Amino acid sequence: MEDSQPLITENVKGHNSYTFTCVRNPYTRILSSFFDKICGIQRNGKRYRGNLVPLLIQKYGIEVGSPEDGFEFDQIKSFRRFLLFARDTIKYRRPMDPDIHWSAMSGHISTFIVNGGRYDKIFWTEQFNDGMQDVLNGIETPNAIDLAEIPRFNESEGHGPKRLHPVEDYFDDLSMHLMYEIYKKDFNLFKYDFDNPANKMPIAEIDLDEVHAKLGA
Repeated sequence: MEDSQPLITENVKGHNSYTFTCVRNPYTRILSSFFDKICGIQRNGKRYRGNLVPLLIQKYGIEVGSPEDGFEFDQIKSFRRFLLFARDTIKYRRPMDPDIHWSAMSGHISTFIVNGGRYDKIFWTEQFNDGMQDVLNGIETPNAIDLAEIPRFNESEGHGPKRLHPVEDYFDDLSMHLMYEIYKKDFNLFKYDFDNPANKMPIAEIDLDEVHAKLGA
């Protein structure tokens, strides 16, 4: 595997391959992280990252329910406490380093850019078909690809509680303040609507030059 590193580095810095990534609305993304990773049971039948959930219960008073009780708990109260935990991991790196599932997307994307990469396309999960079709239109594939015929599934679905309330109900003024503290760049660069958690759709086009300028510094 180490032999591949110079080849990958050369490819990235030389921009020899079409490069793209996909982003998601920060409000729905962190809610999914909470329900899938914190409340849900993983495919191996265990909780995510072993002692993480007991740590959250002890230090932040979070409830997650269990399959035995039908995952009954106060979702809004527990999510807001989880949001405090997520902020602490991102801003203070305690009680642990931030997890990739809730750390800012701009941070992931910046890593690629500062190491010499450049994106040809950044598209939204919320308009996945359109964005992925743009990618396919920009490259040559050995075989024709029909997006509509590709099977899709959510491997985390069905392993935890269902979200009981509209997205906006989980975010009061304090929660929105924390969201902006954590995801300011994500909202601004990827053009999501910070002021309205109920609107998961982007409100403007992504400016690739702006993304590279602000994340490559």
